[in-house]
Amino acid sequence: MGIKLPMIKDSELIRALKKLGFFEHRQSGTSHLVMKHADGRRVVVPIHPGQDIPRGTLKGILRDCNITNEKFHELL
Repeated sequence: MGIKLPMIKDSELIRALKKLGFFEHRQSGTSHLVMKHADGRRVVVPIHPGQDIPRGTLKGILRDCNITNEKFHELL
C-alpha cells in the first residue's frame, strides 16, 4: 500500500515543485498559480492562504507532474 498524502499548505507544494524543476509561469487571477517545467509539463496550484490543499487536489497535481507519492514525500 502506498504512502498517504499529507495535508500541506500551498507554499510547501510550490517549494517542492521548484525542487523538481518547475518554475512560476503565470498567475491566473489571484487564486491560481500556473507552474511549468522545461519539458512542457504544466500544473495549476490553488493559492488560498491559511488553508490546506485538499488531498484529492494534491493527488491530481502529482498526477499532472508525473511523480509518485513516495517521491513527493522525499521532496518535503
